[in-house]
Amino acid sequence: MGFGHVSRALLRQLISKETEMRRKYDVRWRLTGIASRRIGWIAEPDGLNPIAALNNHFPSHAQPARNVREWLERAKADVLFEATSLNVETGQPAIDHVAAALETGAHAIIANKGPLVHAYRELTALAREKGRKFLFESTVMDGVPIFSLFPLGLPATDLRGFSGVLNSTSNVVLTEIEKGRSFDEGVNRAQTLGIAEIDPAQDVDGWDAAVKVATLATVLMGVPTRVEQVQRTGIRELSEEKIRSVRAAGMRYKLVCRAERRGDGVDCRVSPELLLLSDPMAGLEGTSSAIRFDLDVFGLSLVEHNPSVDATGYGLLADFLRVAQP
Repeated sequence: MGFGHVSRALLRQLISKETEMRRKYDVRWRLTGIASRRIGWIAEPDGLNPIAALNNHFPSHAQPARNVREWLERAKADVLFEATSLNVETGQPAIDHVAAALETGAHAIIANKGPLVHAYRELTALAREKGRKFLFESTVMDGVPIFSLFPLGLPATDLRGFSGVLNSTSNVVLTEIEKGRSFDEGVNRAQTLGIAEIDPAQDVDGWDAAVKVATLATVLMGVPTRVEQVQRTGIRELSEEKIRSVRAAGMRYKLVCRAERRGDGVDCRVSPELLLLSDPMAGLEGTSSAIRFDLDVFGLSLVEHNPSVDATGYGLLADFLRVAQP
């Protein structure tokens, strides 16, 4: 669902890793449906040619569906990959897509953060009721195993807060401005890399980062958090001259995400912060991102070095292997 950069990256990896998945994991796959605003609802239970699909060639005999449920049923889907554009205000229609998948007997794997912010508890309960999995590793830091790390890798720990640089587009823009390029040239660079939408507002105005903070607080800290509860300031108001001058003085601006537990709640914010070069977050270049988890027993940092859209596709692939194995 959604056949843009991320879904195409996933499909390329499914093709390139097909032999490895069969040999190591005894997992086989067949592409039975593709849906997007541009191509409509295409379902073919006997299997679509994935290489032809990557080249935008679809069989003329494939019977188009009228809606998501008909599409899933006609495709005989075992797994839905939901990678449509984020709707910050409501999380729709992605929430309905996930619910339809679970109700028709398919596992749901998402790269879209909207369902987590607006319907995490409801969709998790529905997945449990239907005996299916609802996984979302790609929603924050691409393929880095953040959500699968908790609770299996860190049982009986208390997550007290986190901080990080989680929006690649803003980081690319700031890095490009430091190199002497303009704000718009930085945005164009991020779009060329496939990490920014045609309208970059969600990234540069801090919305994407705020949704990620709300997602982490909701899922990992157990505190349902709405996007409007995150104090948010983007990078748009930073002057290019100031970004370059502080860099020359041994400091850097980064769009920093923070959350800290306060009693039964969580204080969340996203804003540009001036960091000394000695700060690990200041050293992040280009599309790189990082997060530090503050646990009751120790601190833990994860860094993703210059990922491309392939990293997001890999997060979907990793979740696929988790649902496909017994």
